[in-house]
Amino acid sequence: FSAVAVGRAQVLQEPLEETTEGTAISINCSHSNKKDSDYIYWYRQLPGRGPASLVRILKGSKELQDPPGRLWVSADRRSSALWLARPRRGDAAVYYCALGD
Repeated sequence: FSAVAVGRAQVLQEPLEETTEGTAISINCSHSNKKDSDYIYWYRQLPGRGPASLVRILKGSKELQDPPGRLWVSADRRSSALWLARPRRGDAAVYYCALGD
């Protein structure tokens, strides 16, 4: 596991998730108990580029509109998941989650 300390929180992610083109994948992270005021942040870093923000959510679930119907994020007090419905080659990247105010 890789651990990232964010203030008082610790975030754990699986070190590697793999899928084939077109096969849905869920990328999960777990974190210490989230307050209602905490946001979950997801970032994506494509090869040779810096990290880019994908979404931030408080809790519940949210469908991202870009790309429509392909990317969902859900979060609760202990975990968050990013779900990619139809991954393409261009989605191959390092994905990060973080917890913060």
